[in-house]
Amino acid sequence: MIKKFHVLYVGQIELDNVGLDGTPANERRYSDERLREAFFTARDVAQLMDELGFDVLWTAEHHFQREGYEVFPNLIQLGLWLATQTKRLKFGCAFNVLPMWHPIRLAEDYAMADIVTDGRVIMGVGRGYHSREVESFGAPLLDAAKNREFFEEQLRLLLTCFNEPSFHFKGKYFEAPPPVDYRGYKLTDITMVPRPKHLPVEIWMPIASGKTIELMAQYGLKAMVTLNGEKILDDVVRAYHAACLKHGRNKKLGEDVIWGAGVYLADSRDEAIRKLEPAHDERFKWFAPFGFVRYADEQGRTWGSPGAPTTVPKLSDGVKQKAWFCGPPADVIDGIKSIEVKYPGLENFMVHWAEGLSPKEFKEQLRWFAKDVMPAFKR
Repeated sequence: MIKKFHVLYVGQIELDNVGLDGTPANERRYSDERLREAFFTARDVAQLMDELGFDVLWTAEHHFQREGYEVFPNLIQLGLWLATQTKRLKFGCAFNVLPMWHPIRLAEDYAMADIVTDGRVIMGVGRGYHSREVESFGAPLLDAAKNREFFEEQLRLLLTCFNEPSFHFKGKYFEAPPPVDYRGYKLTDITMVPRPKHLPVEIWMPIASGKTIELMAQYGLKAMVTLNGEKILDDVVRAYHAACLKHGRNKKLGEDVIWGAGVYLADSRDEAIRKLEPAHDERFKWFAPFGFVRYADEQGRTWGSPGAPTTVPKLSDGVKQKAWFCGPPADVIDGIKSIEVKYPGLENFMVHWAEGLSPKEFKEQLRWFAKDVMPAFKR
């Protein structure tokens, strides 16, 4: 039963000339002044969400984004600041790209945020997908096997920092502490200071592949799945559930999963699609080349695989796939409930902000959603 409502804002500025026939994504360039706008947009949206009764605002870590689509480089800093601008809303990291961090530094930064906000910053980690970012930080991405190996060792060190009062960690890439002399004795262990106030630390990760699911279940990570077609959503939710059971983590189907979808409210479905379509298309201009079209065809094949569609999806495709819900509140409620009923443990629904939609229009949508959709779930 859905109880909590989230929003994903990846950090786009207000983009101009959006849509398939608009400015090509690779040609967008903006001034420093324009790129700074997203921080204050995040503040305004957070304050509105706080007022309307939403639970968590999630943001995304990215770097070098001169194109203006994702401009937040540090989510913990952002969450700390936003917590001072709001009363109760929580702030999720979707996601700290672990290969671009030293795990101990990330653990320390998070521990401080957890303490001073009293648990209002939520940890999330990912492996990364922008070669421009990860490789520029000197970490592997193009070598997928090395990226996975590096990430898993980082994750083990991060968890060690959170969970062990003192430790010595030695892996292929990291040793902490190294065997050095310190104040007259040989250093054999260290303690992270401070450790988080709220233990065990809740850590979320996006589901990207079967191997990722196995790793998440092994280490007790929670799952975020957003803008997936109905079949792919079902496949990954069931695979995550099965992997958790395999590792002795007894959960209901859908438990510890955040399911995200696109939403646009209007008096009719046709009107909603007409108004949202340019923003939807702008999103996929940027994200489709990264492989972020998670729909299946009639034979169950993922878009982009042999025999399946390889084109950029239309909004009507997303509506058919139940990755996007468009129309009057009653229709959106019915659509969300048609997915909710499949998963007895599902408690979290996330509204994905279509990257081409203006802040003004998105805030109007949030007000309408809180007024006419959320009450059907928040009993």
